[in-house]
Amino acid sequence: MDLKLYEGMPEDVSSRTEREVRVYSLLDDLGIRYTRTDHAPAMTMEDCKAVDDALDVVMCKNLFLCNRQKTAFYLLMIPGDKPFRTKEFSSALGISRVSFADEGDMVRLLDLLPGAVTVMGLMNDSECDVQLVIDKDIVKSDYIGCHPCVNTSSIKVSTTDILEKFLPHVKHSPIFIELTGES
Repeated sequence: MDLKLYEGMPEDVSSRTEREVRVYSLLDDLGIRYTRTDHAPAMTMEDCKAVDDALDVVMCKNLFLCNRQKTAFYLLMIPGDKPFRTKEFSSALGISRVSFADEGDMVRLLDLLPGAVTVMGLMNDSECDVQLVIDKDIVKSDYIGCHPCVNTSSIKVSTTDILEKFLPHVKHSPIFIELTGES
């Protein structure tokens, strides 16, 4: 698959979703540069492999999680090639069991659909109901690859810009943890 790279927002946004255009507009307003590519729907990390190669970045695996009572919600960013273990995540945060949050909560809190979970969704969490959790391996990379709130496009953004411009603007402070991905 030969993916074409673009800098910034598409010139014609008429066929783009409002969710996606809001991401580009916010990044532009914040002076955050990004490289973008369009592709077939990417529902799995395997689907993201060609995108990784095109953008020269490992796409983040973004997981939307919650506690059993559905009173605490978490957005976890880990490298796309690192296995996720719920027990390790719970232990790192000192909380009891977590599971994947349901689609209704994902739409309500982040205005995202399954397959398009991304740190960019935090721009829709004005009440800060979702705690961002970042695996320390993410911040070792110069760039983060993620979706712009849709799974038919992907962007490459400076890790520094995410941490120092985007997250402060959307008023989310991450918790950094170290996950091994081992059982």
